[in-house]
Amino acid sequence: MDVIKTQQISPRPIEKVIVHPLVLLSIVDNYNRVAKDTRKRVIGVLLGTSFKGTVDVTNSYAVPFEEDEKDPSIWFLDPNYHESMFSMFKRINAKEHVVGWYSTGPKLRENDLDIHRLFHNYVPNPVLVIIDVQPKELGIPTKAYYDVEEVKENATQKSQKDITLVVKITPFSPANSSETLA
Repeated sequence: MDVIKTQQISPRPIEKVIVHPLVLLSIVDNYNRVAKDTRKRVIGVLLGTSFKGTVDVTNSYAVPFEEDEKDPSIWFLDPNYHESMFSMFKRINAKEHVVGWYSTGPKLRENDLDIHRLFHNYVPNPVLVIIDVQPKELGIPTKAYYDVEEVKENATQKSQKDITLVVKITPFSPANSSETLA
């Protein structure tokens, strides 16, 4: 029997994600314009800052996204649109960076790991925030995730990198008292 050793090699773990209410409203508005009364979901980019284990999401924008309902491994996210939108946002606020992406879940889907890998091209440790736009319970309907990269070594194989989504983290914290929703 092989013994498998794992070692976490990702940067500092994310302990808290702060999502500003304007971001949540923007995501729900986009969902209502694009995918309301369908089985589709919307996906977009989260902008903000990351410091000492806290990700502060201050802005977002949607990106064109399509996925095959019959085969979830077939999907399209427009990287050119994302890059042009990010360059425009960068001109407005140079302090905001890509910190991750969002989906209007309400839960993780099969191809989310592939999409998450794509966001590693833009940020070393992206977060995924899933927003349930049709919640059935009271409260803030968000869940935040980040991935853990592990090196696995066993007797028959050299080291191998595996990216495993997800580690669930603090889903929501109001940015400050003036931004709490009534």
